Amino acid sequence: LDRYAEFGGNAIHTADGYSGGRSEHIIGQWLRSRGLRDRMLLSVRIGTHADHPGLGAVNLVRAVEGSLTRLGVEQIDIMYLDATLDQATNLEDTLATVDWLRESGKIATVGAFGLAPEQLVEARILASAGYPRIEVLDEPYNLVRRQQYEGDLRLVAGAQNLALTPSHALEHGFLSGLYRNKQASAGVRGEQLRALVNRRGIKILKALDTVAAELDAPIAAVSVAWLLAQRTVVAPIVNAFAIAHVDELMQAAGISLSRTQLTDLARASD
Repeated sequence: LDRYAEFGGNAIHTADGYSGGRSEHIIGQWLRSRGLRDRMLLSVRIGTHADHPGLGAVNLVRAVEGSLTRLGVEQIDIMYLDATLDQATNLEDTLATVDWLRESGKIATVGAFGLAPEQLVEARILASAGYPRIEVLDEPYNLVRRQQYEGDLRLVAGAQNLALTPSHALEHGFLSGLYRNKQASAGVRGEQLRALVNRRGIKILKALDTVAAELDAPIAAVSVAWLLAQRTVVAPIVNAFAIAHVDELMQAAGISLSRTQLTDLARASD
């Protein structure tokens, strides 16, 4: 986090369900110790904490209060409604609760994670009736995982002028180029990575290798640069757990991919 701030990084993303809220504790302590709260845009995905799951009115309010307490802040800059565990709650009821949270100053901007295209359309209709407008969309999206977003969801996002902050930008590290064999890692992440080591996955990595060599840049930075070149993408969400990762990833902001390079990468991932 210190290294990220040195580069001028100013956006931090977490979720109330990450390690049972431990992620928020760590980020909150860091913000206080460095005096950087006013400089950082803080986004939190709400809806998967074990104590307050889902998007029902009571749990949503309690979840936001819990996140604010763990972070030690008075307001969440972007609150993503995470529908992963809750597809049953009425969207109108959820947005009514969001309206109260925003009026109370506990959140500023509303985002969404896991909402289907038709739900985003419903949300925009409700916004025209005075409910809070969803302005940001978090959707898993990268060179490996394109199909889920590049369809109706992208059409709706474009039509509604939603800012896209794609998560899983490196697909569990696979698009960093570090994991190229089926013995790359153990555990759940290892299983996810091994599933990607196939003909298509290797083809994508080879295309990334070529572009990275042309630009003399890390493969991870090229992967993120591809996302930044996509329409509606404003800020990819990337996990990092070493200073070296931050050094590599921040290079993406300075990479401008040529039309040929973009075409080659897209063709490899078709």
